Amino acid sequence: MADDPSSLSLTETAAAIKGRKLSSAEATQACLDGMARLGNKLNCIAALDTDAVIAAAAQADKQIAQETKKGNDLGPLAGVPLAHKDMFYRQGRVSGCGSKIRVDFIPDETATVLTRLDGAGALDIARLNMVEFALGVTGHNEITGPVRNPWNTDHVTGGSSSGSGAAVAAGLVKGALGSDTGGSIRFPAACCGVVGLKPTYGRVSRYATMPLSYSLDTIGPLTRTVADNALMFKTIAGFDAKDPTTSAMAVADPLENLEGGVKGLRLGIPENYFWEEADAEVRAMLDETVDIYRRLGAVITPVSVPRSIDATNTMTTLITSSEGAALHGRWMRERAQDYGRQTLGRLTLGALTPAANYIEALALRDGILAQFMDAVFTKADALITPLMMGPVPTIEETDLAANPGFAEFITAMGHCTRPVNYLGLPGLSVPAGFTENGLPASFQLIGRPFDEAMLYRAARAYERETGCTDKRPAL
Repeated sequence: MADDPSSLSLTETAAAIKGRKLSSAEATQACLDGMARLGNKLNCIAALDTDAVIAAAAQADKQIAQETKKGNDLGPLAGVPLAHKDMFYRQGRVSGCGSKIRVDFIPDETATVLTRLDGAGALDIARLNMVEFALGVTGHNEITGPVRNPWNTDHVTGGSSSGSGAAVAAGLVKGALGSDTGGSIRFPAACCGVVGLKPTYGRVSRYATMPLSYSLDTIGPLTRTVADNALMFKTIAGFDAKDPTTSAMAVADPLENLEGGVKGLRLGIPENYFWEEADAEVRAMLDETVDIYRRLGAVITPVSVPRSIDATNTMTTLITSSEGAALHGRWMRERAQDYGRQTLGRLTLGALTPAANYIEALALRDGILAQFMDAVFTKADALITPLMMGPVPTIEETDLAANPGFAEFITAMGHCTRPVNYLGLPGLSVPAGFTENGLPASFQLIGRPFDEAMLYRAARAYERETGCTDKRPAL
C-alpha cells in the first residue's frame, strides 16, 4: 500500500493499482476519509452513499485480480475513484443540478461520458455541488450554499463546476468532470489551482447531461496534473451517435507526445483585447510565464486579434441566457419562486432578449471564427492569455444575488473565457503560482479546433519546468 494514497495523482493512483501496490479499496477509503473530514467544510459534496462506494471498490479489486490473473489488460482508470458535477445523469440516481427544482430528479439514462469512464474502470463515488443549473461564474448558490475554496474558505471557487474544482484541489477525488459554457471549468480550475480543459465544441458527447446552452455547452475534466487531465480527456473524447453535435474526426492521443516540449512551438501573445483588462499582478505573472516558455525554446510571437472579438463576450452571454430561458420557460412560469435570484435574473434577461439579436449572434460566429483563425493561427500554434483578471475574490465581495449590477460583473469576469466558447475553440487553464493574497493564479492556453493534444504538450512543458501543480492546500 502507498504511504498516503490521498497524496497520489490520478495517473499515479492508476499505476499503483495496476502494479498491485495499492488497492482500489485503499484509494477509495482515503477519498472517503477526506470527504468526511473536509466535505462539509468545503460544501463540495452533493451526495455520497458510503456503503455503496465501499462495495464498488471491493468489487473493482476482485475484477482487477481476476483480469490480472488472466493476463488481460486493465482499463486505464481501473479502480480509480472519481466524482463529478451534479449534472451528469446516471440511470436510477438523483441528479439535482444544484437546484431545488430538480432535487428529486431521477434520470432513466446514463451520460455517455460516465459510460466511457465506467468502461475504463473508474469508480464514480459522489455527486459534487455546482452553481444552480450551471448559471454562475463565482460559485455562489442560494439553494445549496457556496462551495468554499480549499486554499482559503473565505474565497470563491469559481463556477459553475465549483464542487469539482474544490474536491480535486483538496485531494478528495482524483479527478472530476465539469461543464463549460462560458468558463465554468476554467474558472474553478484557476481559482482552485488545478488543471481544467474546455475542449473544442463537439469533441466530447453531451448526451444525458443537463443542458444549458445547446450552441455553447462543452464537457471536460478538472484534475491535479496535466497528465491526469489528458488521460481523462482521452477516455471521454470522440464521436457519439447519441449526440449529433459530436465530431467524427479522430481524436489525437494527447499522451503520445505529452513530453515533447515546446522547442520551436509558436506561442502567440495577443497585443489587444485579452491582456487589456488584467491587473498589474496578473500581468507580472503572465510576463514570467512567457519568459519561462521562451527559455524552454518556444518562439514567442506577438499577435493582433481581429477587433470583431470585442463583441464575443457579450454575444456568449446573450446566447447562454436566451437558450437557457428557452429550456427553462415552463419552470420560470410555474416555479419562479424555486429559483435563486441570480439564476432567475439571468434567465429573465434571456427571455427578454429579442429573437433578432439571438439569431444575429449565432449568424456572426462563423465569420468571426474565420477572421480569428486567419489572424492568429497562421502566425501562432497557441495563444497565452490571462484567465482571471485579478486575484481570486472573496465570497462576500462577490455575493451578487441581490445586486442589480451582477450582469455587468459576470460579463467583465468572462472577458478572456467567453470568446473561446463563442468560437468553439479549446482552452486549457494551467496553474501558475499564487497572488499576494495566497490564492492560486493561472493562465490560459487557447488552441486550434481539435488540437487539445498540443495544448497539453505546452502545459506539460511548463509544469515540468516549474512544478506548478505540486503544491497542495494546507488542509
